[in-house]
Amino acid sequence: MIVQRVLPETLENGQLPVSFLQTPLWAAFKEKYGWKAHFFRVDSIFLSVLVRTIRRLGSIAYVPMGPEIVPISSRARRDLLTSLARELKPLLPRDTVFIRFDPPWEKSPGRSRIRKAVMDIQPPDTVILDLSVSEETLLGNMKPKWRYNIRIPEKKDVRVESYEGREAMEKALPVFYTLYTETASRDGITIHSSRYYRDLFETVLEKKDALTLRIYIARHDEDALAAIIVLFYREEATYLYGASTAKKRNMMPAYALQWQAIRDAKEAGCLRYDFYGIPPTDDPAHPMHGLFRFKTGFGGRVVHRTGSLDIPLKPVRYRIYSVAEWLRLVWFKKVRKLLRRGIPGNS
Repeated sequence: MIVQRVLPETLENGQLPVSFLQTPLWAAFKEKYGWKAHFFRVDSIFLSVLVRTIRRLGSIAYVPMGPEIVPISSRARRDLLTSLARELKPLLPRDTVFIRFDPPWEKSPGRSRIRKAVMDIQPPDTVILDLSVSEETLLGNMKPKWRYNIRIPEKKDVRVESYEGREAMEKALPVFYTLYTETASRDGITIHSSRYYRDLFETVLEKKDALTLRIYIARHDEDALAAIIVLFYREEATYLYGASTAKKRNMMPAYALQWQAIRDAKEAGCLRYDFYGIPPTDDPAHPMHGLFRFKTGFGGRVVHRTGSLDIPLKPVRYRIYSVAEWLRLVWFKKVRKLLRRGIPGNS
């Protein structure tokens, strides 16, 4: 294995990463939020590594959706990440505590031979729709209720608007964020500030890369009912964020938005549409079970990836970080929600 530091400007079309998370553009966006990007060539494969310094602990390294190499066996996966971490170590800050990989690998049978991270960064479970088939086949693969719900918005005069570029940032993003704030309050989820999403759009405009963002808004009369942000990159479109109001939900605006985005992705030459995140199983007791049902109803293939995997470089500091990360996870997943339920008006 040969690992060399490279400049992103030297990338040719044939060397572009498969995932948008591995692009220099995404790295430039994350640099606005405390990360430092490092770029390498692993044999012939491009690799983006993001590094962040944590005071009194050291640096942590993160490889989103990489490396884009898919070994088959669990042993081969472990050997690959171990070797890659060994080669990367002298090229990263000396105080790097661990390297966290989020590889594009589906789960393999049996016990994993690699240390699982306390929490996943990217959603390991998702639904991917094959866009290489005709629209008729796409509709035929959906659950009958989904085909019916797609037709309801049109009958009720719900219109879908699409925005990209500066118009999306200036005109549509404020509408999206208003809906997103309402969604977060209703569902008890944590979201970034509006500046975060604006910075994402600004980075896309600055870089003028092969990556584009679109905002879709479903309206009835003058009411904005729902909105989604979809990212288009090479052969894949990714549904990043969704938001809605509690008004007029019987008009099924979310179905109209997804169907329009799916058709646009197909027209743009994308071969896949990634719904980007579902619960791991069809468990009615899961708090996000409705999300599982909604996304799987469109007929895509359910994918279970390995999730985040860690290679510790400084074992003692890594254990300290893992404990802190576990406590943070418990706070956000359990304690915070229990406290929220106890606040009047949040029941």
